[in-house]
Amino acid sequence: MPYISVRNLTKRFGPLKAVDDISFEVRDGEYLCVLGSTGSGKTTLLRLISGIIQPTEGGIFFGGMDVSGVPAEERDAVYVPQTYALFPHLTVLENVAYGPLSKEVPRSEAGESALRVLRMVRLDARADAYPNELSGGMQQRVALARGLASGSNTLLLDEPLGALDIRLRVELRTELRRLAKESGLTVIHVTHDQEEAMTIGDRILVLRHGKLQQHSTPFHVYNRPGNIFVANFVGNSNFLEGIVENREVIGSVIRLRENLRVKVADVSFEPEEPVVVAVREEKLSISPRARGGKENRFSGEVEAIHFLGEWTRYTVRLTNGDQVAARVPTGSPVKAVAVGDWVSVSFSPVHTHVYESPTIGLQRELEVY
Repeated sequence: MPYISVRNLTKRFGPLKAVDDISFEVRDGEYLCVLGSTGSGKTTLLRLISGIIQPTEGGIFFGGMDVSGVPAEERDAVYVPQTYALFPHLTVLENVAYGPLSKEVPRSEAGESALRVLRMVRLDARADAYPNELSGGMQQRVALARGLASGSNTLLLDEPLGALDIRLRVELRTELRRLAKESGLTVIHVTHDQEEAMTIGDRILVLRHGKLQQHSTPFHVYNRPGNIFVANFVGNSNFLEGIVENREVIGSVIRLRENLRVKVADVSFEPEEPVVVAVREEKLSISPRARGGKENRFSGEVEAIHFLGEWTRYTVRLTNGDQVAARVPTGSPVKAVAVGDWVSVSFSPVHTHVYESPTIGLQRELEVY
């Protein structure tokens, strides 16, 4: 049985639908990451579940009980906002111990629990400091610790690692998931960082303009994106527009501009249908010699090369004018390629995803905001 069930949830602010008819479930003990850009409705969704604001339509259920009209303080959920909301007159330790004390946990036990969580976020040495004596990142860690120490079964985290430097973010997100799992917590964690969501989420819920785009495991969101937007927002993909030329037993042939043809492992579209073919950048191979003509191998000119640490990204303009990018491991034989060289790029039909051509146009469909 799901612990949290969201059914046809809608929230309007005047003419704007910040959350638009969303339904999903979160299992007991599950760690759900809500992924989306600024303005996608992530924080509004979290505030609705917490009870801070009320829905325009739809229902929210905790353990099968409708909590839509239950005040925030009476729900078994702690909301940790981006703005920290720390008590300025209390020390770090007192802020973190506030939740247990409000539930009449003995003071000594509440203090021990608070100190244990502060060690986890590496702030036990600042237990006697006040919020105004801490950096923004430290204040965010105190807010996170207060949520973890609250004793509630459900944590609602709004960008809990957003103010931290990248190294600490990577370390803390692993610790955060470990602690949640060891404590049996149900967590909804809002983030705009796709790597963060992929790393710690049991499932990922992708939002765009208040609408649910996909709700699945990290593996499925990445390897089987539900639509063009998800394929673009999660990971890095190339998009090629074309027409289905023919459909075969194990795949189809897509005709691109200037009669270039792509073989795909998809048979769900009829001949003459306009489609968009998506290929992840890391699924493209690049060869120093321009040798087009074979299945899914095309010639093109290198327009840019970017060093990305473990990867090097090559941007190539194909002979038909389409632009693609290939990410290859740094240090591969391709390193001899320079801007202006002609190369060949290739990919397997099984590494393609095919989508219906959007009526609003490809570029608008790819827009994040």
